[in-house]
Amino acid sequence: MKILMFGWEFPPHITGGLGTACYGLTKGLMNNQQEVIFVVPKAYGDESKDIRLLSASDVNLDMRNTAFSEYWTHLKYIEIDSILVPYADDEEFYRITRNKEHHTAENESVFSKNFKFSGKYGNSLMEEVKRYALIAAQVASEQEHDIIHAHDWLTYEAGISAKAVSGKPLVVHMHATEFDRSGEHVNQTVYDIELRGMQAADRVITVSNLTRNIVIERYGIDPAKVFTVHNAVEYSDISGYHNVERHVKEKVVTFLGRITFQKGPEYFVEAAAKILKRDKNVRFVMAGSGDMLNKMIKRVAQLKIATKFHFTGFLKGEEVDHMFALSDVYVMPSVSEPFGISPLEAMRSNVPVIISKQSGVSEVLHHAIKVDFWDIDALADSIWGLTHYDGLSKMFVSLGKTEVDNMKWDNAAAKVIDVYNTLN
Repeated sequence: MKILMFGWEFPPHITGGLGTACYGLTKGLMNNQQEVIFVVPKAYGDESKDIRLLSASDVNLDMRNTAFSEYWTHLKYIEIDSILVPYADDEEFYRITRNKEHHTAENESVFSKNFKFSGKYGNSLMEEVKRYALIAAQVASEQEHDIIHAHDWLTYEAGISAKAVSGKPLVVHMHATEFDRSGEHVNQTVYDIELRGMQAADRVITVSNLTRNIVIERYGIDPAKVFTVHNAVEYSDISGYHNVERHVKEKVVTFLGRITFQKGPEYFVEAAAKILKRDKNVRFVMAGSGDMLNKMIKRVAQLKIATKFHFTGFLKGEEVDHMFALSDVYVMPSVSEPFGISPLEAMRSNVPVIISKQSGVSEVLHHAIKVDFWDIDALADSIWGLTHYDGLSKMFVSLGKTEVDNMKWDNAAAKVIDVYNTLN
């Protein structure tokens, strides 16, 4: 089976779990004897050579193709100047929201033969989403394929246009809904794109039953075409970090993820303050970036725990493995987490984890401590237990490592293929 797949990011150029999941799934599909062409807005040249990556920046539009002018009428409803920063880091968020000169796209620029994607999440994001949809039509007319697979809302329009040109079935992959990112204060433009993508799709894959329920209940999508395929974790040789020098005597408790509403960073900070009132021999690390970073720094200062609290900025690749090697406990107190790959990465690194019950990964993990994200006392008690009772910590490390070693992308890919097969 030949799969034409559309994504917005690909390792090593990622801002979160989306790119990591796309990479793992693509490799899993290839290991299951499937042929994948993975399209991204911009390829940098240092991506994996094992995967056929196609850069949209290198595709020229054939203006003789009437599909472009026809599809353009369907794209006009998208508001170009929306300040959408779904995965932006804190520096980019600050730059975008403070910049008064918003870029306005003209039809000519979207149709330009030499259009170059930034591949970023800036104030020209919607212009790039539109161009990407047009490029998808061109790619679909040139590349032989049996299935179209689009990851997350940024690529749904691309999937729809590819389907319009080739007539092949469309599968959209919902990694996170707008309700996960924004709570009840959804961006209507993003919601509309998500809804349109799922309505146009022949199948919808969600990363958890939690997300599946949101798709059905909040978007009104037919349950018969919505399938759950849980994420997995990529194998990594972490043996080189086993004897890493820590330079601190205290226990290290780590939060690693985007510092945004969705991830619940404030609950981690408040729990840290409760622990440090009882025991000063613990250090807390917040690894990541996002629009709530400055607020968290100020709160740490207000609580007078800055000498025991560290902010590392965004980490990726080997930096993540290094951070886990320094950690005694990993915490993911997400308010709404469609899945959450980072706890699997922590468990793979022999780190016991605490996760929120409001996460998709809690559906598949048995050897993790689960608390309600809002229950700071329960979160603090769980951290206390894992940092003060070696027997408890060792039990979760041993059983958790065995559990996560069995969560392979090859298995997740096989389930995705099963979804594909329902279209035959």
